[in-house]
Amino acid sequence: MATLTVWKFETPEGAERAAEKLQQLSKEGLVKVEDAATVSWAEGSNKPKTRQLHNLTARGALGGMFWGMLFGLIFLIPLFGMAVGAAAGALAGSLRDVGIDDDFIKRSREEIQPGTSALFLLTTDVVVDRVRDAFAGERPKLIHTNLSKEQEDHLHEVFA
Repeated sequence: MATLTVWKFETPEGAERAAEKLQQLSKEGLVKVEDAATVSWAEGSNKPKTRQLHNLTARGALGGMFWGMLFGLIFLIPLFGMAVGAAAGALAGSLRDVGIDDDFIKRSREEIQPGTSALFLLTTDVVVDRVRDAFAGERPKLIHTNLSKEQEDHLHEVFA
């Protein structure tokens, strides 16, 4: 079963530093990264910068389309040329079916503000305590949604 997690950091650089640590944890077999992306929001910027972490994954399980649409919903910014209006409503319905509900979107939107960053992960086989310990210097806040096998399969279908 995969787990979608969101780690919030109190600095715009925190998520990038965490991604580097995550790469080491992956090599040690403490986490298997299926897909990942970062959001970095500098103070004074109108919108955050987003990046899919291809270097951490052999191939992205969900791909840029998933991350782009999810970030478009959370931050109300059009990505990949997609209009947020009607498409966002249809997407929100699809995401609800895979365990990403309005509360997840709302909480992410409230937590990730200018001056912060976040690491979004789809992982399996996580040793949570060891991963949390590795991020201790960053003092991250964990916001997570556990996906059932059925929800994971549906997510892959929606964004295949």
